[in-house]
Amino acid sequence: MPERTAGHQASHHAPGVGHSFKILSWNLLNKSGATLDEVIALAREQAPDILLMQEAKAEIDALPAALPGHYARIPLPGRVHGTACWSRFPFARPPVSCLLPSGLVVRRTAQLIDFGSFSIANVHLSHGQILNRRQLRRIAEMLRPRALVMGDFNLVGPTLLPGFQDVGPRLPTHRMIDLLPIRIDRCLTRGMTPLSADVMPSFSSDHHPIVVTLRLGQSAQSSWRTRLAKAAYR
Repeated sequence: MPERTAGHQASHHAPGVGHSFKILSWNLLNKSGATLDEVIALAREQAPDILLMQEAKAEIDALPAALPGHYARIPLPGRVHGTACWSRFPFARPPVSCLLPSGLVVRRTAQLIDFGSFSIANVHLSHGQILNRRQLRRIAEMLRPRALVMGDFNLVGPTLLPGFQDVGPRLPTHRMIDLLPIRIDRCLTRGMTPLSADVMPSFSSDHHPIVVTLRLGQSAQSSWRTRLAKAAYR
């Protein structure tokens, strides 16, 4: 079975079927939040192939200077923070923002990232438990047959997303009102095999980073190009 090639150097190709990759997700913000130095330190320690961030501010735009690779950040509408992605692998096309069904306060979007052989939705979903499940169903329509949805789901209990498997670590990743430990940082996959999953120290954030290693499997084709194009213009 092909192995993952670890390291911090940028790669010219995304992994193909049968190959594995390591992905890390972290909600950074808690008042001042996790610093750029903490993000760099964690990335150097864990050596992920892909690093997803939620509530990332403009200071995180300096990340590629410390870790050469491919990077994109998309602020939430009307906010100074948003979702960001750093990757050793080149993007098949620039990441786009998909507007999601939203509540009254925050307009939610998902960062859609296409690597050719698979796609990713980097998410920070709403707190409403019916609404965030609606958002997941919307996101699933935009993704390739081999895909993952990862980030801060703000969701308690089963995700109820057909075709996707919850492969993230089962340990708590956040403390609600600093008291109740809950698992709201998740990783859902389709057309992939989970190899490992773990929770990392939280540093200055109120969320623990999660890290998952996945192997790409066989998957049927679908009209993902049409759905991705629609998402880019909504």
